[in-house]
Amino acid sequence: QVQLVESGGGLVHTGGSLRLSCAASGRTFSSYNMAWFRQAPGKEREFVAAVTRSGGRTYYADSVKGRFTVSRDNGKNTVYLQMNSLKPEDTAVYYCAAKQDTERSFDIWGQGTQVTVSS
Repeated sequence: QVQLVESGGGLVHTGGSLRLSCAASGRTFSSYNMAWFRQAPGKEREFVAAVTRSGGRTYYADSVKGRFTVSRDNGKNTVYLQMNSLKPEDTAVYYCAAKQDTERSFDIWGQGTQVTVSS
């Protein structure tokens, strides 16, 4: 089982960019589908983006399409979330998550990284 550690969060102005990284331990990273979720204060955790094991397919929430890009480097055991044109409503704790094809839902989670977008 992999362990996940996010980094790259911070404070940015509206319209700015950030790149989040999620480093995974273990030698089986390429067997996991990876995703990013976020949770804003007082709200439920929501899906942001996902990438398949090989990186061949990506999925996005409508709210971030065209602004965020998810990618992975299996050689570095890392998944990324490039966030451009950030808005105050993107403010949240961002979580990296992993699941194998045999799992119904994402079941391995990182500790989260805070992203704050000021207006």
